[in-house]
Amino acid sequence: MILAKDFHHNPDSDRINEIFSDIADRYDLTNHVLSMGLDFYWRSILSKMVQSRNPQTLLDLATGSGDVAIALARRLGRPVHITGMDFCSPMLQIAQKKFERRRKPGWAQLEFRLGDCLEIPCPDNSYEAISIAFGYRNLKDRKQGLSEMKRVLKSPGGTLFILDFSQPDKWFRPLYFTYLNFLLPKIATLITGRSDAYLYLADSISNFPDKESLRQEILQAGFSHVGACGLSLSTVAIHTAVL
Repeated sequence: MILAKDFHHNPDSDRINEIFSDIADRYDLTNHVLSMGLDFYWRSILSKMVQSRNPQTLLDLATGSGDVAIALARRLGRPVHITGMDFCSPMLQIAQKKFERRRKPGWAQLEFRLGDCLEIPCPDNSYEAISIAFGYRNLKDRKQGLSEMKRVLKSPGGTLFILDFSQPDKWFRPLYFTYLNFLLPKIATLITGRSDAYLYLADSISNFPDKESLRQEILQAGFSHVGACGLSLSTVAIHTAVL
């Protein structure tokens, strides 16, 4: 899930679910418009990076409307098994319907499950890879989230992929944050009718670590071989980490 996930800054999980449920049918359109279509490119790069590790079991956390999980199912193919997990049932319903419309013979197996990134309902050493796109930044406790991801990854060799916003190149920051603070809320309100779903976006991005700081955060959680790849003037980054 991408932009509206910023309501993870609010500890009221019932309120978060209410927001997601209300905007679920406009969620994909909003993200495509607000990212100017770049979200398609970012997911494509992520799915190629995951494919390079050739995992046979994969967990896509904060899967939302399923775009990343579905892209991975298409790219990885059988006999790979993918689980898309999110805490919001209406978003998962949209993800399931979307997958049923798009699935083709030969795609990877994909199931969607309710679950929280901070308490993943899976046994230890369950998955060869984990992806989380635009959800890590908004975890209430990132340290706990990394601990849970580490727990359910197979060791040694399990790989974590984190796609999220980052600190953009310095010369681009004035223009970028002007867009986030002034234009984005207006556009989001026009599409969703709920500006409150995006109130914390600029704040959460400006306070999120840059690529190197996040790399160190992941290393401190016990991962090794942590790499960072900036995309689109480093407005987003993909971190890969191996157990």
